[in-house]
Amino acid sequence: MGIFTMLSITLCLPFFFLCLKTAFSSSLHLCSHEEAAALLQFKTSFPINYTVCPPDYSKTESWKEGIDCCSWDGVSCDNVTGHVIALDLSDDCLSGTFPSNSTLFLLKNLKSLNLSFNDFRLSKIPPEISQFTRLKHLDICYSEFSGQFPAEIAHLSKLVSLNLSNLFSFESDTVVVSSLGNLILETTTLRNLVQNLSEVRELVLSGVNMTSVNPRFFINLSSSLTTLDLRYIQLRGNFPNSIFRFPNLKNFYLSGSFGERNLTIDLPSSNWSSPLQQLYLSVMDCGRRLPESIGDLKSLQYLHLHCNFEGSIPASIGNLRQLTSLYLSNNQFSGPIPASIEADMFSALQNLETIFLSYNNLSLRMNVNANFTLPKLTDVSFSSCNLSEFPNFIRHSNSLQSLVLSKNRIHGNIPEWICEKDHLQILDLSHNNLSGKIPNCLPKSLSVLNLQANYFNGNIPFGFPERCVLRNLNLHGNQMDGLLPRSLVNCSMLEVLDVGNNSIQDTFPHWLESLPELQVLVLRSNKFHGSVQSTKESPSFPKLRVLDLSSNDFLGPLPLQYMENFKAMMDSHGQDGSLEYMMVAPGGNSYQYSLVVTLKGHDYELQGILTAFSSIHLSNNMFEGEIPDVIGKLSSLKGLNLSHNNLTGHIPPSLGNLTNLEWLDLSSNELAGKIPDELVSLTQLSVLNLSNNHLVGRIPQGSQFNTFENGSYEGNLGLCGVPLSKSCDGIGTPPSSFQEKDELWRFGWRVVVLGYGCGVVFGLLMGYLVFRTGKPKWFVSLFDGRPSQSGRKMRKARRLVPRRS
Repeated sequence: MGIFTMLSITLCLPFFFLCLKTAFSSSLHLCSHEEAAALLQFKTSFPINYTVCPPDYSKTESWKEGIDCCSWDGVSCDNVTGHVIALDLSDDCLSGTFPSNSTLFLLKNLKSLNLSFNDFRLSKIPPEISQFTRLKHLDICYSEFSGQFPAEIAHLSKLVSLNLSNLFSFESDTVVVSSLGNLILETTTLRNLVQNLSEVRELVLSGVNMTSVNPRFFINLSSSLTTLDLRYIQLRGNFPNSIFRFPNLKNFYLSGSFGERNLTIDLPSSNWSSPLQQLYLSVMDCGRRLPESIGDLKSLQYLHLHCNFEGSIPASIGNLRQLTSLYLSNNQFSGPIPASIEADMFSALQNLETIFLSYNNLSLRMNVNANFTLPKLTDVSFSSCNLSEFPNFIRHSNSLQSLVLSKNRIHGNIPEWICEKDHLQILDLSHNNLSGKIPNCLPKSLSVLNLQANYFNGNIPFGFPERCVLRNLNLHGNQMDGLLPRSLVNCSMLEVLDVGNNSIQDTFPHWLESLPELQVLVLRSNKFHGSVQSTKESPSFPKLRVLDLSSNDFLGPLPLQYMENFKAMMDSHGQDGSLEYMMVAPGGNSYQYSLVVTLKGHDYELQGILTAFSSIHLSNNMFEGEIPDVIGKLSSLKGLNLSHNNLTGHIPPSLGNLTNLEWLDLSSNELAGKIPDELVSLTQLSVLNLSNNHLVGRIPQGSQFNTFENGSYEGNLGLCGVPLSKSCDGIGTPPSSFQEKDELWRFGWRVVVLGYGCGVVFGLLMGYLVFRTGKPKWFVSLFDGRPSQSGRKMRKARRLVPRRS
């Protein structure tokens, strides 16, 4: 053995013994038998449902007896003692009631616990959670806990981060949607929590019900706080603006209740000493004007203000050189910004990635001296900003993903440089004065193309590529003609196709049956013709929820074969009141789909399509034959309109199964027989029109039928009973006393219908319009028959009722 070899061994021996000692030490500190047993017992409390959870998805699947629990997925142990100190079971398919005697509470050494995104089925948060005296990180957001927070949670004094968020929400340019969870935080618990969390840095309470809490308690928060998230917490009163002087606060989110402005906060006119990086204030009163001092927040990267501000946008916004996201939509900012200030303000924001200024009273120019570029820009939304031209500074933003310029006065053609935006996913130019032909060179990356309510003419471009990723194509309300391009079958992800109110002349596009994701098909007010019968025996349109073929020249029987396969319309499980909308969200910015619906003969544009919304509109065609019974199986239907056709036979009693129905129009047909008593079970019905048929007998009474007036039944000479003056006893006009009682009864029900018959669709429409206008004038206009402007054009007159131009 040489000297060199001996020297090498001598030098390596210490490292060898160190490794041996470490391995030996580790073997002595495996997960304890008691803690492993506690975890295995906890696992048995939540058996995995493999119908909703893929195999091997849950972390607890790796938990096996006889294997060191420190090696299990989601389990972390102390390297020295072997105690379990961290447990991460987030998004783990845990489903079931959380027991108060859970063996999880035996893990006394836990420092981090994450149970977020599970389903504990509205369990109460056990008071035993206070036994985790060493806990520093607790995250139980979106886990379906309910009830009041136990007072014992304030004993977790070592917490550094606490996430109790229980909120589903999203905001877009047109609507704010929030769905509060079931957790309640009362005054005493919050006061103790705030006072005891002396080391907390991150506190997330969004969506928690704090109706009884006084906002002043938040003054006592730890000065070490870096993040405070209080979105949609139902606070009332004045929030202390001393929060803006917290020395370490980087992220602050605060918003009031949807539809209310009972929460106020006064923005400082100077001395914003906190190093804010993200500031979110929404649906609340922040004062009339945004102070120029906002420009003092030099570290600000994200600014979202939705506070009904008036006046001008402060020029000091241009001082926020670190800003990446600027959201000032849905305020009352007004007036033209001087061209020089406008250019200087925006050109300075070279890090800007998203800019939202929609729905103010601004008059943006964006072209005068607008020779600057914003190279990092990805998302632009300038809806309703009085623009007359395309903003020139966008031209060289090569990373652009979303461009929304709807509801402006932009005229002319779509500029050629749009075709060069290879990353563009959303293009919304709806409700402008654009004209000419739609260019065939639009990016192949588009997910949404909304050109509704313009003056485009000619054929729809035929060049939809084989791997088309389009999910929403809306050409409603233009002057398009020719055929519907068959290349649309290449868009296998297409969810919404709306070509209504054009001059397209074609037969029913049976080939759309092959689109597996199609949910909304609108062909209304065109020149489609022929029968609407399936050419396939296999199921077609399985996900279709909205079908509008109205005001065309379709003939023959109603499309029975299609109706038998409308599986999505037969599923009423989505009728639970949840506010889920069809949307896309590239880069995290949501874009929701819109839809024009017809109520009482007028068009209304819904700024959002609920995933639970279903309707069939086949009016103003030449369909004939009987109404098929299978319609009664479409249990999720909100609206059914078969009016102005040549339908014969009786009204099927099976329509009484459509318990989610909110409007039913069978007027101007050749229907005969009695009105089925089964229709009384339609307790959500708020619009009924059976006029101009050959119906006979007594009008059913009870429930919603007590709210409908003469117009629902006129033109049926054989009908009798309330609300008609014709009695069913053959005597003639009822006595005057009966008439007075009947008028009083119907007047009372006109009031009741406000809250009783609106249902989900009218409720959401009311919420949106009240939110946008602050007034309930929509209800008056709706029932006076005043339609919204949706770009509808005059169509040829035939045997139909006159249409609005």
